[in-house]
Amino acid sequence: MELAPLQKTFRFAGFEQVKAGIIKWPMSVLRLTSDSKEDLINLADKIFQEWRQYSDSSVQILAETDGTPHHTITPIARKRDGQFELDLVLRDNQTSAEHPDGIYHPHKDVQHIKKENIGLIEVMGLAILPPRLKEEVEQVASYLVGEAVTVADYHQEWADQLKSQHPDLTDKEKALAIVKDSVGAIFVRVLEDAGVYKQTEQGQTAFMRFVEQVGILLD
Repeated sequence: MELAPLQKTFRFAGFEQVKAGIIKWPMSVLRLTSDSKEDLINLADKIFQEWRQYSDSSVQILAETDGTPHHTITPIARKRDGQFELDLVLRDNQTSAEHPDGIYHPHKDVQHIKKENIGLIEVMGLAILPPRLKEEVEQVASYLVGEAVTVADYHQEWADQLKSQHPDLTDKEKALAIVKDSVGAIFVRVLEDAGVYKQTEQGQTAFMRFVEQVGILLD
């Protein structure tokens, strides 16, 4: 996340000295940069208070249900080139009949890789994967090269998909690299599932509606 570039920039009203923007990242992240820690803290608190009460039914964002709040923010602070930088990750813990573990939680089709909650380290881009995967990845790689192995039931569809994409694979090391690359791609999907505003035109337009609700300077 630290290396992610800004894909949109703006200034918040009343905090003209703070550089602000949305970063290019699977989750929904506002980045604030300033020489002043106080300005960053005050603006971050304003954004947090606004997010706690913000709803947008057009993109399935709901602040609370029957008095139970759904919104929080994961803050990540760093110092870069002598300035203070704060990344604010918008979170929403709603559930639904389709997604009982969470609308913005890893969905069922990727839970064979990661079904646990997405924590701070993972939000920042480092996958914390279950220990079982070390052996299971080896098994899937063996399956791809035609060895007689048993693949875990929850991996079978994934293994079959990879095998159909690489039907003539015989090199075990190459197979292992393919499986690991696929795990990485699935982890990106995990983060996308956890992202409140999706990386689509509709999602990013909705993200800007929230930003405008907080209050930005108009050109």
